[in-house]
Amino acid sequence: MTILDWFANSIIVIGLIFVAIGIYGTFTFNDFFKRTLIIAKVDTVGFITVLVGYMIRQGFSYFTLKIFLVLILYLITNPISSHAVVRSADMSDYKIKEDR
Repeated sequence: MTILDWFANSIIVIGLIFVAIGIYGTFTFNDFFKRTLIIAKVDTVGFITVLVGYMIRQGFSYFTLKIFLVLILYLITNPISSHAVVRSADMSDYKIKEDR
């Protein structure tokens, strides 16, 4: 393994650790809107770091171009879909049920 492979693997591991910590942090909130905000941020940053790690690992190729296009598409659609979910919950006056 080269230094570049170690660097790429460490970026991938950092992304996965970030997602794992974010999932754990999601359970600390009891409000739907706070959870959705945290999940959207953690999901985006984790996905970006993992894909960038894969792009570095593969080098410049046609596969890297496809990963880059998936990354751009994800960066466009994820905020829009998160906003649509939260907006529809807000417009329908969604409330969390109290713990029993």
